[in-house]
Amino acid sequence: MKRHLFGTDGIRGEANVEPMTVETAVRLGAAIAHRFRRDGGRGRILIGKDTRLSGYLFETALTAGVTSMGAEAWQVGVLPTPGIAYITGAFRAEAGIVISASHNPFQDNGLKFFGGDGFKLPDAAEAEIEEWMRSVSPDESRVTGTAIGRAFRVHDALGRYVTYLKSSFPRDLRLDGVKVVVDCAHGAAYRSAPLMLRELGADVVDMGTSPNGTNINSEVGAMHPERMAEAVKKHGADIGIALDGDADRLILADEKGRVVDGDQVLAILAARLKRADGLHGNTLVATVMSNLGLEIAMKRIGVELKRTAVGDRYVVEEMRRGGYNLGGEQSGHVVFLDHSTTGDGSLTALQILAVMLVEGRPLSELASIMEKMPQVLLNLRVRVKTPLEELPDVMGVIGAVEERLGQSGRVLVRYSGTEKKVRVMVEGEDRAVIEALAAEIADALRAEIGEESE
Repeated sequence: MKRHLFGTDGIRGEANVEPMTVETAVRLGAAIAHRFRRDGGRGRILIGKDTRLSGYLFETALTAGVTSMGAEAWQVGVLPTPGIAYITGAFRAEAGIVISASHNPFQDNGLKFFGGDGFKLPDAAEAEIEEWMRSVSPDESRVTGTAIGRAFRVHDALGRYVTYLKSSFPRDLRLDGVKVVVDCAHGAAYRSAPLMLRELGADVVDMGTSPNGTNINSEVGAMHPERMAEAVKKHGADIGIALDGDADRLILADEKGRVVDGDQVLAILAARLKRADGLHGNTLVATVMSNLGLEIAMKRIGVELKRTAVGDRYVVEEMRRGGYNLGGEQSGHVVFLDHSTTGDGSLTALQILAVMLVEGRPLSELASIMEKMPQVLLNLRVRVKTPLEELPDVMGVIGAVEERLGQSGRVLVRYSGTEKKVRVMVEGEDRAVIEALAAEIADALRAEIGEESE
């Protein structure tokens, strides 16, 4: 079965516009309850959200859908995506639903789904849910009378999640004397991240901790790490941490205010785990977007790099398939299967802080393990996502660029899984050359499929 509603990371779009409407959310809540309700039991579905204004809208709609099927809706309120994944497992729930559009602006919202094991649903399960929504009439499926489900509010989810995060940090270490700037993007981690760091003893300078429903990701957080990096220099901090709206990823800044991206974080952690004989399969999992410099750095220390399609879910699937315990994306999703089932920016920050303390080295020195290859990324907004293989002129230009780069560079052209955009990535040794080559591909795309204004 093919998926039409779901993208690479659940469902996402402008709030109150199809597919992100109340009506769709009610049907999705019912479909999830139908899919995961235990035989003869009530079923337990957790629902959490980030700080977007429209979160109230979808929280209520999903609750209505879940309870209309006779299942239980447990509302955890505002909590990071990885926190909801953790609480789903801790509560022995059948599924968890996250209301968030991650790094998108506040006007957008989205829905992500986790199974009772805390892992994101596989494509096949999402396709099955879509099929049920299309083929089953609401009148055929709703329950009545005493069979109608109940809704509950979970009041201690934040404390449980913070305790879980701290348990991933070595018990013999403390953050006393470590100054940390943390930018929470006015998002889901605005309480949990500063609290976690302070309870471990850090001197915390917090930013992006005043959500008002409309300021999530607005000139703050992982999408705008320069603000956090400047604060590191201003306050003389040891490290800067910038989370995105749902806090499943992070971007760092070293003590000199230089940005450290997800690829560099992966390199640092893979090297540390290898030294400690803790890197399963001697393998790191990343995506096709990860910088060629990461591949070179891993080869130098004897670690194999496996690449997957873009999307942390595909990274996790490869990790589970191969028995690997570390993987992630250049964008800052980092997954430690020893601790978590999904990317967690706060947990990743703690692991980096632990490496700094154990090795007695600043982040700038740790990050030097990898030299980034010049990389250009262009995003073009499009009306339709015409398959690239149906665009002969574009494919011709891509082929010519690949031939010119040879073994010293890479080209990747793909459509976004969450937005109506086509992404052009070119890597090579000379930035001026790859900028020109990326522009050639972009021009070919504009000529064949056009570009929609923002």
